[in-house]
Amino acid sequence: MIVADGLEVTLIVLLLLFLVALIAGFIDTLVGGGGLLTIPALLAAGVPPLMALGTNKLQSVGGSGTASISLWLKRQYTIRDIGWWVASAFFGSILGTILVQSIDSDTLSFIVPCVIVIIAAYFILAPRPAQFVSEPKVSRTVYGSTAVPIIGTYDGMFGPGTGSFFVLAGAALRGQDIVTATKYAKPLNFATNLASLCVFIYYAKVLWTIGLVMMLGQFLGARMGANRLMIIDPSVLRYLVIGLCSVMLLTLLW
Repeated sequence: MIVADGLEVTLIVLLLLFLVALIAGFIDTLVGGGGLLTIPALLAAGVPPLMALGTNKLQSVGGSGTASISLWLKRQYTIRDIGWWVASAFFGSILGTILVQSIDSDTLSFIVPCVIVIIAAYFILAPRPAQFVSEPKVSRTVYGSTAVPIIGTYDGMFGPGTGSFFVLAGAALRGQDIVTATKYAKPLNFATNLASLCVFIYYAKVLWTIGLVMMLGQFLGARMGANRLMIIDPSVLRYLVIGLCSVMLLTLLW
């Protein structure tokens, strides 16, 4: 038994959290939904809800940042393409993270698992984004002023499924094909994670030891996912996310 940031955990628990983060980083880069694994894992390890959300943002920054930089270096997107959207997502996430601080721990203990169940159901039922480019439904400005900050606010408050929401919004509102929507979702998700993390650090709601261990797992998983983004069918991974999420939730309930 060791003490990490005032919380007693075993080395086995830290190793399991590392492995969960590695899997989540890989899956999140390809299809989104990594938070469906990491947040229940943190809660099951005994981390209080608000601390779990803050610590999850620390490790998520590693995964989303790695994926974003890897794709940028491969010239899959440019800052000019999405700079305005990134800023909009960033400030939306700051708002959401500030709002969640006002919810008491007992209420969060009920709300967070409910949100995870709802997002898991979304993963099962949501239609797959289009494979081909279509006509945009809204302009770049409208998209950046509405859908992007709304998703950012959600990510600041809870988080699971944010990457997939960005993919779905990009496909449905901007007419992006699934690969383009996925590539653009990574820097947007990185912006929301980074903004939220800054607020959680300000409120001292981050467990650094656990978060850094998981960040390493996210980094490795995201590197593997970024290298496979163009060759793996993301629909295959949806069911893996649901299966692992179910295991985590059952563990949490137990």
